[in-house]
Amino acid sequence: MKKLVTIIIASLLSFTMASAEKGVNIGLSGSMGGFVATATESAGERDKEDAALAVGWASVFLEKDLGDSPMTIGIDYVPTSQGTETNTSQRRQLTGVGNATALVTQSVQVDFDDLTTVYLMGRMGENLFAKIGYMSVDVVTNETLGTGSTYGDGDMNGTLIGVGYNNDLSNGMFVRVEGNYMTFDGLTLTATNNAENQITIDTLDGAMAKISIGKSF
Repeated sequence: MKKLVTIIIASLLSFTMASAEKGVNIGLSGSMGGFVATATESAGERDKEDAALAVGWASVFLEKDLGDSPMTIGIDYVPTSQGTETNTSQRRQLTGVGNATALVTQSVQVDFDDLTTVYLMGRMGENLFAKIGYMSVDVVTNETLGTGSTYGDGDMNGTLIGVGYNNDLSNGMFVRVEGNYMTFDGLTLTATNNAENQITIDTLDGAMAKISIGKSF
C-alpha cells in the first residue's frame, strides 16, 4: 500500500507541475467525526464487540479539472495513523495436561495507516458539489496474546459519498466545507500459528465533517 501511495502522489505531483495552467488544485484539509465498528475474535471462543471511535486527521489533496465539464478527479492522502483503544479479554485455553484449562489474557489494538481516497467530484451550480470516492487503508494489528497467537496485517477498501460547498477567494484560493459518509468492506486476519484463531472486522462505517483550503492553477 505505501509503495502504491508513493507512486500515485509522485505521478500527480509531476502532472501538477506539467499542467499548472490547466485546472489543477492543491490543498490541505482537516476532518473530524466518528466511526462505528463491529469486530469478532475467534480463539477457541467467539467474542463479538461493538465500538465507537471519535477521530480527527489532516490530509493533503491534489485535483485535476476535466476540461470544460463540471467534473474534477482527485486524490486525498492522510499521512498520520489512526488507532483504536486496546481491547483486553480473558479466556480459557486447553493446556494439554489432563485436558486442564488455563485462564489467559488477550490484548488487541489496531492502527489504520495510509488512508488514501481517489474521488470524482461534480459541481452542482456555482458553489455546491457532490463527491464519490474509492478508499484504501492499511490495517496493522498490535497484540499481546496469552494463547501465543500473532496476527498479520492487511488492508481494507471502501467507498465514500459526500456533499459540500466551495467558495472561491482571490488569487485562485478557495475554501470548502463538506460532509462525507464512509463505509469499508470487512476484513479477516488469521493467526500465524493457528488458523482457527482469527480477528474479523465485520463492519466499519463513519461520518466526517471536513474543511479544506486550497489553490487553483
